[in-house]
Amino acid sequence: MINKTTLAVAFVSTLALQGSVVASDDMPQHFKGVPSHTLAEAVKNFSEYNKKLSVIMLKDELKPVDMAEIHQLTYTLENALDVIEDAIDNIEDNLEDLHKASEKAHYDKALKAGREYLDESRKIIP
Repeated sequence: MINKTTLAVAFVSTLALQGSVVASDDMPQHFKGVPSHTLAEAVKNFSEYNKKLSVIMLKDELKPVDMAEIHQLTYTLENALDVIEDAIDNIEDNLEDLHKASEKAHYDKALKAGREYLDESRKIIP
């Protein structure tokens, strides 16, 4: 049986060995994760890192190295979700603009909002 100290040392050691860490004066060291600068990058990173996570989640038992990998993966997934969440907010705004334009028969506004809505929403779900 592995004791808690051994697990903690293994976890910290694995974190230290597996990637770049960022430190600040008032925060402990943390991984940055892969950034998502665009919605397309966010969707790609979300899909790719969910696949990596799903491989780990197929295991019957997690080990310290798995926990370290999960910890790292979640940073990239969080980065991707932040961008996706912002995009969804914009998509919702475009859809609302389209809805209002259709109610008031504003043809030009409906075309603009509808095209923007479709362009952005198809980046998430084609």
